[in-house]
Amino acid sequence: MKRLLHFLEHHKDLFEKDGKLQSLYALYEAIDTFLFTPTRVAQHDVHVRDAIDLKRTMGLVAFALGPCVLAACYFTGHQAHLAAQVSGLIPQGWRHELLLALGLTHTPNSWLSDFVYGLLYFLPIYMVTMTVGGLWEFLFASVRKHEINEGFLVTGLLFPLTLPASIPLWQVAVGISFGVVFGKEIFGGTGRNIFNPALMARAFLFFAYPAQISGDRVWVALDGFSGATALSQVANTGLLNLPFDWWAAFVGNIPGSMGETSTLACLLGALILVATGIGSWRIMLGGLLGMTLMSLLLNAIGSASNPMFNLPPHWHFVLGSFAFAIVFMATDPVSASMTQMGRFIYGFLIGVLGILIRCINPAYPEGWMLAILFMNAFAPVIDYGVMQVHITKRMRR
Repeated sequence: MKRLLHFLEHHKDLFEKDGKLQSLYALYEAIDTFLFTPTRVAQHDVHVRDAIDLKRTMGLVAFALGPCVLAACYFTGHQAHLAAQVSGLIPQGWRHELLLALGLTHTPNSWLSDFVYGLLYFLPIYMVTMTVGGLWEFLFASVRKHEINEGFLVTGLLFPLTLPASIPLWQVAVGISFGVVFGKEIFGGTGRNIFNPALMARAFLFFAYPAQISGDRVWVALDGFSGATALSQVANTGLLNLPFDWWAAFVGNIPGSMGETSTLACLLGALILVATGIGSWRIMLGGLLGMTLMSLLLNAIGSASNPMFNLPPHWHFVLGSFAFAIVFMATDPVSASMTQMGRFIYGFLIGVLGILIRCINPAYPEGWMLAILFMNAFAPVIDYGVMQVHITKRMRR
């Protein structure tokens, strides 16, 4: 590391103003500040509120996503091995060959084999996301002549976790390009975007390539095997025919997007976000209450033709992407409400709207992506209303 620091300092002049490589300054600055502390410091007394900054904030969010990443790798591989065992299909391709070269076999009871096989699905998607998205970040930073913001570190980790394991890599590149450019950069970059960039990327893929990203074949990482998501099974046949119990759904051992199936991993991330003050517990609590009350209302109404009306709140909690969405997507500090009461209202409305989309439209048995994006647009209105109420009360006093 000392040699790398010396190398960067020795060639710093090349990247600064009037240097031969000044157009690459954003890339140099990103590498330098990511690996080492900045060389520029305040020369006079400063007012410090706390020790948190953008880099530490994004680092803590990435750390909180760690349990979801580990769960994604393990359960993706485990589901693929179970599918191979049940169907009798033999896994093929470079992942299969590499797994055998490492001395591992396709055994669903071997946690190491499951984890490595799932990792071989997650890593290419993550690398494409970081490479393509990072290039867009570098391009806009170079044109606008500012540093590369660390916000993409989180977007680049969130987006792969929302995708099915067998998604084509070219779709990953197209999706993250749309999310970075049209979800963030056209608004001015990190801190100015109205919508969550990772959700924008996921929504674009869903509407642009619905068959490839929501079909039965994409949810289990095994060629030739079809496996519907748990929500699709409930929407079609109800709870009675599910091949797993509530605990399996809570832990995450079910088909679905790589990082969204494990509610347990999401709760561990929520504890980290709340304990560090990064994520708003008001948004999480509001979303949970909104989801619970709306689902209980639909349970009371009931439906003979739509099994989703009869799905109780504790099953809504563990099926689909509710936990992942309300913990990591809804709490995005840029696109969410800013006021304390506004955050609770914002989360509550996401919970209500998500259940309405999930249950009333059986053709699309998931609603949190659209609910959060819709409420992103209304977050400023909610904050404005809360502030007007406070102003009115103060004027009366």
